[in-house]
Amino acid sequence: MKALIIEDEKPSARRLQRMLKKIGVEVISTLHSVEESTSWLLQHEQTELIFLDIQLSDGLSFEIFENVEVDSAIIFTTAYDEYALKAFKLNSIDYLLKPIDEEELEKAVDKYQSNRNYSRQNLDMKNLKSLLNFSASEYKKRFTVPVGQHLRLISVEEISCFYSESKTTYVHTLDGRNYPLDISLENLEQQLNPEKFFKISRQAIINVKTIEDIIAYSNSRLRLKVQSFRGFPLIVSREKVKEFKRWLT
Repeated sequence: MKALIIEDEKPSARRLQRMLKKIGVEVISTLHSVEESTSWLLQHEQTELIFLDIQLSDGLSFEIFENVEVDSAIIFTTAYDEYALKAFKLNSIDYLLKPIDEEELEKAVDKYQSNRNYSRQNLDMKNLKSLLNFSASEYKKRFTVPVGQHLRLISVEEISCFYSESKTTYVHTLDGRNYPLDISLENLEQQLNPEKFFKISRQAIINVKTIEDIIAYSNSRLRLKVQSFRGFPLIVSREKVKEFKRWLT
């Protein structure tokens, strides 16, 4: 089986290519932008499968389909949260949530093999694009945390960051307090508005409005100072730096 990877994060693309090789899928080419992908697809015979990231360096990957007819089966690789994933289900599109799990990847390929009629003709890209523009009202607006015998309501506007320490997730508020939450950072990320919050590493999610300083750090990483947080260094992991810079703008 031959496949094409369209992914603007080169480390992620290389990792996916290695994973596909293990299960017998040959990657013909790896592309990194809408422009590059459109040009390649116009000039080459299409592969059976395309692994397609949604947000590329020069725009959304949906723009590719406005310029070229694609008949390959498409498996999206995405960091979109659970609300956006409803759009994929409605359009009968398979998807892999980043970071991609090897077992889930194999299941997605097996699913395609069992239904070779799956093609771009099944997909309504315009409808899918509109479905992804869901209302921010679906995101969490407040959290309830225990304080002794009482409960405190914390609105998202009061939050400086979320972090994980000693296998516990905490919310850190602008008044400098920390409260434990009974949820993992991974699941928490799915409930937050991505325009306001960004998961900089496996250890922390920050609120864009509370960033006080961004400092160059070792190994091409970034260190952040956010309002009222004086715990461990908040480091943007190397694989997240490019996405983080794009998110800021």
